[in-house]
Formats: sequence, structure tokens, C-alpha cells
Amino acid sequence: MASEHRHEVPLVTAEEARTRLEEFRVLIDDVDRRLVALLNERTRVVEEIGRVKRQAQFPIYEPKREDQVFANITQANHGPLTPDAVRRIFERIIDEMRTIQKLRIIESNSDGDQ
Repeated sequence: MASEHRHEVPLVTAEEARTRLEEFRVLIDDVDRRLVALLNERTRVVEEIGRVKRQAQFPIYEPKREDQVFANITQANHGPLTPDAVRRIFERIIDEMRTIQKLRIIESNSDGDQ
């Protein structure tokens, strides 16, 4: 029996597959828009944090706080993303947020120079 080659019928037709894929892509587009909204919300909070840091002359980079963020997101993650995947994503997010804080410091210094 193992040597027999059976031609299996596809579970869905090509047209059904295209329709289902389009439906999933609509869902992904919606999720992506919500992610962008959440990232912008996070950025607004980071900008406020940056203002406080500037006023207090605290450093932008706080490794202990980043460790807390990683612990928080790892605990909140229940998959299917792996802990390493979530950490890599947040490393990138944090890096962009740090860049934004640096840009705001440069902007505020140039505003003060005028």
C-alpha cells in the first residue's frame, strides 16, 4: 500500500483559497492599523517621559527599566510568539522610542538657542 500513489483531492479549490486568503488579509490589515495606533499611543507616552527626563537631566537609556519592560512583555506573552520573538520585536520598538527621545532633546535644544 505504501508504494501506491494516490492523487488526493485538494481540500479547497484555488478560488476558495484566494477568497479565504483575501478575508485573512483584510483581518491582518485591521490588526496592523490597530498596532500602529497602539505604537503611536506608546510614542506619545514616551515623549512625555522624555520631557520629564530632560527637565530632570536624566539619561535616556535606562537598562534596568528596559529589563522591566522585557520581563513584563514576556510574562504577558502566551503565544504563539516565542519569548525570544517578542523580545526582539520590543528591542526594536524600544530602540525607535529612544531615537524619538533623542530627537526631541535635539529639537528642544534648538528651540532654546533661538
